[in-house]
Amino acid sequence: MITIDAESDQPPFEQVRAQLARRISDHTLAVGTRLPTVRALAAELGLAANTVARAYRELEEAGMVETRGRAGTFVSALGDSSRAALRQAAAEYAATARGLGIGAEEAVEAVRAALRH
Repeated sequence: MITIDAESDQPPFEQVRAQLARRISDHTLAVGTRLPTVRALAAELGLAANTVARAYRELEEAGMVETRGRAGTFVSALGDSSRAALRQAAAEYAATARGLGIGAEEAVEAVRAALRH
């Protein structure tokens, strides 16, 4: 599932995070898949539990996984698809603003105003 390269410049938590993120993004890990517990994955990889916990926390902050208390950590339905849709909408908005001759500062302020309402 996940391998740690002790010779890599990347810290172990980042290797865990990146490999899980890649597997979630390419749908190798399907939505709803339960991830191993922090302790189980840490033991399997020979890492400290805090290292794996940090990787899981960063994946959760990115919306790729969700923790359901004692039930565990699961691949989220939101994940990359919602972020990809947001990036696409932002690109379309930026193109519209440019087409209207509106500068970046004014365009960003319009987004902030919309988010407040």
